[in-house]
Parts: sequence; structure tokens; C-alpha cells
Amino acid sequence: MIADASTPNTSFSVRKSGQRRHKAYCLILWLSVLMMPIHGARAESARCMAPEGHFGNYQAAKSATSVPDIAFITATGQETTLQAYKGRGIVLNFWATWCAPCVREMPQLDRLSAFVKGNAIDVLTISEDRKALVVAPKFYKTHNLRDLPVLADPKGRLMRAFKAPGLPLTVLISPQGYEIGRVLGPAEWDSQELVGFIRSCLSGKSS
Repeated sequence: MIADASTPNTSFSVRKSGQRRHKAYCLILWLSVLMMPIHGARAESARCMAPEGHFGNYQAAKSATSVPDIAFITATGQETTLQAYKGRGIVLNFWATWCAPCVREMPQLDRLSAFVKGNAIDVLTISEDRKALVVAPKFYKTHNLRDLPVLADPKGRLMRAFKAPGLPLTVLISPQGYEIGRVLGPAEWDSQELVGFIRSCLSGKSS
């Protein structure tokens, strides 16, 4: 049967309408998958609001930003990146032996590392000293630091990528690889409040 030009073909219209709905549904599904990491990172940032009175210099991330993929050096001289730690929360600290506030908080970061390593959280302290792989091990031995890795940032490339205004700078990184907050200056890292905050923020596990 030939349809009259003046009469709508009902089955054809229904079929076209169904195709449009299907395309719209696929578009919405694709967009939701595409935006999922961003929404997840925003949720992490919202969850990581610092406890009142304990972080006067804490800045929550305003947007979902992946951490830089720039190499730094391990104690053995091997290159690695933050991508190697993906799937674990990271407390990333930039420090140097000539930075008095850094020196003061290193034992606290060492104790923090011991407290949270069972929560799938790594405390990474990256030295900005010129001869970090020589200076840092001596410093660790002198101050009896046992739970922090010796790491170096040759020429300060990673620190500059994080746009650090100075030292110390500590960046909190989610297991998904997003910066969710940072601390400018020192903090009482081994206090009960901040240990609980780090556990809740980076691993979701309570103290």
C-alpha cells in the first residue's frame, strides 16, 4: 500500500520517534560516563573539608585537576611518577633541609606515614635540596625517620608543576589521581584530628 502524501505514515513516525529517543538516551549515557571522573573528584574535594581550627592554611581544590605526570627520583636513582601510586591516597610533601618549618614537621610526617600506611595511603616527602639523594638519607638517619621514602625532585620540575609558592607544601591526592586539597606551610600531621582527617579524606576508612 502506498501512503497518501497528505496522510502521516503512523508506523514510520513511531519508528523515527523511537530512533530519536534512543539516540538521546545514548548521548546522555555517554555524557554521564565522560563526566563520571569529574563528579567523583568533586565529591572527593567536598568530602575533604578540613576540620575547623586545625588547618588555617588548607585550600580545598576548586576543580577536578589531575596531578602532573612529571618524573621524580627514588633513593636508588630510578625515575617514577605519581601515576605509579594510582589507586592509593597520597600525602605529597615538598621539603628541603634548609627549610626550618620543613625540618620541624618531618618527624610528624614520619609518624603520619606509620599511622596511615595500613589505610592504603602513602606519605611521599620529596626533597628540593640540590644534592637530595646525598643530603636526605643523612637527614633521615640523624632524625631517626623510618617510614618516609627518600625522594628527590631534580631541578624542582614537579614542585613548579604544582605551582608551589614556597616550602613546605603538602598536596592531598585522591586514589583516582586528582588533587583534592593542599596545605601551605607546616601542620601538626601526627595529631589525632589530622590523622583521622587524612584517613577519611584519602581512603574513606575511619580511625
